Amino acid sequence: MEIIRTENLSKSYGAILAVDRVNLSIQEGEIMALLGPNGAGKTTTLMILSTLLKPSSGMARVNGFDVRSRPDRVRASIGMVFQDPSSDELLTGWENLRLHALMYDVPWPSIPDRISGVLKLVGLENRRNHLVKTYSGGMRRRLEIARGLLHEPRVLFLDEPTLGLDPQTREHIWEYIETLARDTGMTIVLTTHYMEEAERLCSRVAIIDHGAVVALDTPRALCDAIGGDTILIRGKQLAVDPIRKFPFVRALETVEDGIRLSVTEAGAHLQAILQAAGPVERVEVHPADLNDVFMYYTGKGIREGTGGVLEHIRSFARVR
Repeated sequence: MEIIRTENLSKSYGAILAVDRVNLSIQEGEIMALLGPNGAGKTTTLMILSTLLKPSSGMARVNGFDVRSRPDRVRASIGMVFQDPSSDELLTGWENLRLHALMYDVPWPSIPDRISGVLKLVGLENRRNHLVKTYSGGMRRRLEIARGLLHEPRVLFLDEPTLGLDPQTREHIWEYIETLARDTGMTIVLTTHYMEEAERLCSRVAIIDHGAVVALDTPRALCDAIGGDTILIRGKQLAVDPIRKFPFVRALETVEDGIRLSVTEAGAHLQAILQAAGPVERVEVHPADLNDVFMYYTGKGIREGTGGVLEHIRSFARVR
């Protein structure tokens, strides 16, 4: 059953097109990733779907309700976890969740059990009465997820759920998301620029760049579609331009102390590449992965920068 649908969904700020005719169909119970660099339009798309921004054109429905005409019903159907924590630091975890329950009209008799249930799910039972300002970054993120689940939404939006977390905490968050999807059948839509996050968690991935969906399929199908191999060459003074001109080099990006290539038939062309590269310290070759898919469709690796909807708004303000 389809629970989210967009048709030519667009959002612009003056001449800046933040979301460019996005078409998505997301099924109930699916974990879907919007994968792309900072500033690609992922967060803007989520903010439209959660009714925090109005689209400039196109259509979006969540749980059967139009985001323009029925924003109240959309909001009742969703949970939203933002990049930046928004819980009150001067309240305890329990008090934050109780306030959220009241705002969402959770039936009064069920509030204590609901709060206990979500705290148990995210492993914060023993910190329920501690002030949020004493929580670690990972604990705050887990509390945000608990808050998004409290009113039992049909759709959960997670905007960069593991951004800035250490590897161990990131692994724990992934486990919570997997458990949630398995045990509740909830639809989960997350934005990320971590390739391994999308590969592990998601049944399908939409790669977004400059506001447009440039590829959409399962992670395995996306990798199989481009074929080829990845070659990682390490060296301090590598010759990039000669390699870029080879017809069998699909994409190239510079990395720390080297270059990464997406190449057809690496075995047949490896010697020519190494001869053109100059002094090489180390070489690695592996089959295509999701990062290679991203390079293939966008011609670059993940971009750095703040980006996102706030940057679009600032740019629009400068234009005005």
